[in-house]
Order: sequence, then structure tokens, then C-alpha cells
Amino acid sequence: MLGAIIGDIVGSIYEWCNIKTKDFPLFQNNCFFTDDTVMTAAVADAVMKGGTRDDFIDSIKYWGRKYPDCGYGSRFSVWLKYDNRKPYNSWGNGSAMRVSPCAWVMSTHFCRQTGIWPTNRLAELSAAVTHNHPEGIKGALAVNDAIFICLYRNYLKTLSDDDIDDNGNARIVEKYKEYIKKHTEKEYGYDLNKTLDEIRPKYAFNESCQETVPQAVTAFLESTDFEDAIRNAISLGGDSDTLAAITGSIAEAAYGIPDWIRDKALSYLDAPLLDVYERWRAYIADKP
Repeated sequence: MLGAIIGDIVGSIYEWCNIKTKDFPLFQNNCFFTDDTVMTAAVADAVMKGGTRDDFIDSIKYWGRKYPDCGYGSRFSVWLKYDNRKPYNSWGNGSAMRVSPCAWVMSTHFCRQTGIWPTNRLAELSAAVTHNHPEGIKGALAVNDAIFICLYRNYLKTLSDDDIDDNGNARIVEKYKEYIKKHTEKEYGYDLNKTLDEIRPKYAFNESCQETVPQAVTAFLESTDFEDAIRNAISLGGDSDTLAAITGSIAEAAYGIPDWIRDKALSYLDAPLLDVYERWRAYIADKP
């Protein structure tokens, strides 16, 4: 959750003023949280309430109406405003930027016991309540899976014994990345063969999952740590805050978040959003 929030805050000032470099101050005084943060909090809130379809609709509408001027798309704004609870067939990248809490509650116990991929029902539901177009759902699932691979890579049966430490944890983040690339290309058909240097020159603003998720995943794949992942995403230009939110959500699971970055990012949140974050931390801590 927090990785997405950090990416959103850092990228907020570059969405309409793209930069094509990694050389910039990570946090600036005019940074702010946008709809990406609010909707990530809404999904976390829905998961904590039970993760039903109605929970997702209720939480997304509640938090969206609580923060009505955070940069939502026009169709989503209409959906928020009225009581209609039906999805509107969106393939926008909003489904992918808000999905991260769902990955953190996928069943590690089931995976440990069976070696079988656990259900990603929550991720699909979190998208489908609004973004029920196949591309909208696909984008959310691809990001969800990448996060899960980073969290629980050691339970998948493609590592050798040399890659596992005495506690059963994967030693090499690069092994996560290899699996993410193969899995994402095979399961979701995204092309992850272009490098950031190849993408960057012609990449422009695009709100679709199709033209945001592969680029965000690539920004993670080429990263060396959490901060570098955020810088990679923003350096592409485009929908900077959403790109960085998606990349940050994956990077958090792979690398963790440095304390100074966590503390600085939290200083941009108000009391209601901080409350969701603290409740989420407690909720995750209780998970087996």
C-alpha cells in the first residue's frame, strides 16, 4: 500500500510537467497525494471490511466522495457522484494503481502447503466494480501477481536450493524479476522486452492499462532499490504519478521502504488517510 502512495506523491508534480531524467529531488514542498493514494486507501479499507463486491463499491464511493477533487477521470467522477453501482467497462490504469492491498492478503499458507498459486479473487473484484473491461481487469491482475511474486517468491518451485537462505527466503531479487517477466508475458501478454531507454524518448501520457502497466513493471525490473524504482518510473514521463504508484507498489514488496522515505511520505497525508494506513499495518501484522 505505502509503495503506491509514495510513488503517487513523488510523481504528483510531474504528471502534467513530465521529466525524462532520474535526476530530481525525490520529495518537494509542492508534492501532494492524488486519486491514486485515495483509491489505494479505499481498496485497503474494503479488504479490511471483508473484500466483497459491495465492500469495494462502498469504500471506493465513500473515499472518492470524501476527496472529490483529487484528479479522477471524467467517467469515474460521474460514477462516484451518482448512486449507480454498475461498472462502466473502463480499461483505464486506475484499476492497476489501486490494487496493491489485495496482493498482501493472498494466502501464503495455501501456497506453502500446496505449491499452488492462491486465488487472486480480491484483485479481480477490486478492478471489476468499475474497470470491468478485460484490459482493466488484466492490468490489475498483472500488478497484483508481480507484488505477490515479490512477497512469496520462495514458495514457488523455480528456485534452486542455492537461492534460498536458512529461513526459506529468496536471496536474490533478480530471481523475483526473472519470474515476474516470464509470468507477466505468459499470463497477460504484455511485451516487457523494451528497455527504459527504448521506451523513454517517445513515451507520452496514456491512461490505459495497456500502455501503463508494462512500462511500470519494466521500471521495477530495471531498478536496484526502492528509490531507484520510483525514479525509473517518473523518468519515463507519461502519467507519472500512476506509473510511479504501480512501480512503487511492486518495489515495496521486493525491497521494502527506507525509513526516511516512509516518514517523509506519511507527512503528506491527512488524518483520515493516516488512519487507514495505521489500521492496514495492524491488519497485515495479524495475517499468518
